[in-house]
Amino acid sequence: MHFQRSTTATAVGLAAIALTLAACGQKGGAGGTGAGGPTEVGYIVAQSQPVGLTSELSGRTSAYLVSEVRPQVGGVIKARLFQEGSLVRAGQSLYQIDPATYQASVNSAAAALAQAQASATAAKLKADRYRTLVESGAVSKQDNDDAQAAAAQTAAAVAVQKAALDTARINLNYTRVAAPISGRIGKSAVTAGALVTASQATPLATVQDLSKIYVDLTQTSAELLQLQAAFNSGKLGRSGSARVTLKLEDGSTYPIPGRLEFSDVTVDPTTGSVVLRAIFDNPNGVLLPGMYVRALLDKGVANGGILIPQAAVSRDPKGNAIVQVVDAKGGLAPRPVTTAQTVGDKWLITTGLNPGDKVVVEGLQKVRPGAPVKPVAITAQAQR
Repeated sequence: MHFQRSTTATAVGLAAIALTLAACGQKGGAGGTGAGGPTEVGYIVAQSQPVGLTSELSGRTSAYLVSEVRPQVGGVIKARLFQEGSLVRAGQSLYQIDPATYQASVNSAAAALAQAQASATAAKLKADRYRTLVESGAVSKQDNDDAQAAAAQTAAAVAVQKAALDTARINLNYTRVAAPISGRIGKSAVTAGALVTASQATPLATVQDLSKIYVDLTQTSAELLQLQAAFNSGKLGRSGSARVTLKLEDGSTYPIPGRLEFSDVTVDPTTGSVVLRAIFDNPNGVLLPGMYVRALLDKGVANGGILIPQAAVSRDPKGNAIVQVVDAKGGLAPRPVTTAQTVGDKWLITTGLNPGDKVVVEGLQKVRPGAPVKPVAITAQAQR
């Protein structure tokens, strides 16, 4: 009796499965999307539009202003008057050289000037008297001429001593080594007690103005010629902007855009490249000299550019770019294209597509060769 009940239950279960499968088959046939129906693919309509093009170049940063601090007189350093790594102002005292000998030179020059002035005063008074007496014949013309010449000589001696005093004072002022520019100062090469000489080869310290930063970029001369040819032929229009965007070593984007200052006029014979210099404001000191960066440089506008999503482009065995377009019969037709560069998440197509072409961007992986398809337009909102 137990065996008979089990057989009955099994039969009921098989019947239920058969009814379920039959119901599924009926639904598939009603919808028209069963195994034999066309595969749905999404397409966009190619549109021509002006496309701003950029070029990514590598480069190094350098300080806007750099000044190496060197002494202009010799002597012993008495004190260092700044903190290493701090900001200094132009004219701020950085070092004090022992001024004793230079002060003595100033005192000596001042005394010599006073002596020359006294001699000049006496000579002038004598010359004035002789000029009056020679008219009455009290002195000879020769004596008058000698008195006038002596007055002129003593006046010249005063001028010489004034220049000597000025020189002595300048040298005394040079014992106070001042910052030539405002900026951040680096480490000191000397300490108190060190002997320095005028215009020595080794700088005492280096001051760098980092309020702005130069970025020197390199571009091959071949790329420069291609760009110029594109401008001349009309394929590219000039953007009217020299805007530069900077990418840092950690992959982040520097928030302040820069501008292109100039392009070098000489090609480096060893690398075949030219140098482009850009300048960036650096108010927070994020950019430091010597950093490796990459820059996106606006290089022109493609007037008739066509942009399509990167997912729509595939490659044949030879590496050529191909897209699938919807033909007049509603089927798919492969179309070879030329991809110039990426613009965001899209390819810029220069040849192979015309405005109005329906380019398939979705569902290609589901389509079998020769199988029918059902093209469905994708709206701009859906593309985002």
